[in-house]
Amino acid sequence: MEDEAAQFLRALRGRRSQVAWARRLGYCGNPVTHWERGKRFPTINEALRAAGQALPDVRAPFAAFAPNIPLGSPLDPLAIAAWLDALRAGTSVSALAQRCGRSRFSVRRWLRGEAEPRLPDFFRLVDALTGRLPEWVAGFVPIESVPGLAERHAKAVAAKRIAFEAPWSEAILRLLETKPFLELERHDPATVARHVGIPEADAVRCLALLVESGIVRRARGKYKVTGAQSVDTQGGRQALHRLKAHWAEVAAQRLQAPDPIADLFAYNVMSVSAADLERMREILRSAFREIRTLVAASEPAEVVALVNLQLVRIFPCTSR
Repeated sequence: MEDEAAQFLRALRGRRSQVAWARRLGYCGNPVTHWERGKRFPTINEALRAAGQALPDVRAPFAAFAPNIPLGSPLDPLAIAAWLDALRAGTSVSALAQRCGRSRFSVRRWLRGEAEPRLPDFFRLVDALTGRLPEWVAGFVPIESVPGLAERHAKAVAAKRIAFEAPWSEAILRLLETKPFLELERHDPATVARHVGIPEADAVRCLALLVESGIVRRARGKYKVTGAQSVDTQGGRQALHRLKAHWAEVAAQRLQAPDPIADLFAYNVMSVSAADLERMREILRSAFREIRTLVAASEPAEVVALVNLQLVRIFPCTSR
């Protein structure tokens, strides 16, 4: 992540000279040269202080990236630590350290706010937890100015667009990553359709969109995902509702003939206090964040699964 961090810092500077930028940030010397050459790096809080000189609101990219995890002052190391810890959900420090390639001691201190991660290590943490670092970076600077992440971002944007146009494309992407499917001698739309459980015409359309966008390529009779793609589907409310409805319908259809070993369906209709209902909502949000973090680093890919979470307030219903 050193190259990406250096590119990010260069993009924040914009057209200003390095000396002018260093003076604006309050430095007597010129650390900017070392930052952009990758010789030394600022902490994440120093980097956000620099971003504050270029953006009207440094918290806005954080809010867009993780709407359910509020950020306090971006210049407060404890606030950044709390944000990372909330993003971590239930992921163990040992697992996160392994994904980042850093010691458990260092990761634990970063999450407690006892030490500030340098910008490349912050990048490693965010990517290990979400697989969506390019999206976070794009909230601060034009992603084209960070070449090390631009291609990943373009594919993520394409995957998001395709997910709204053809929802089964998400399941197909995940299928193409699994070890058992990769071991097949040949791939074709009929095989994909059979494994996912959809009409062949739907598989043909999804594969065509994925190949056209460059997310998937076909070589030697097989389909291959060109790099791991974490599809984030935050966006327009109506489009997102349609996507949620699609996967809810998929689960409802599966309920007609569930797999007794692999599938899990449960419900509970209850009467509780408003405070406890809010606690349940936060528990589900935390569980969903933990699941996403687990998925981001799960290896090897062997199965494709669907997780749906619903919490519905029946009475009083504000929509009536």
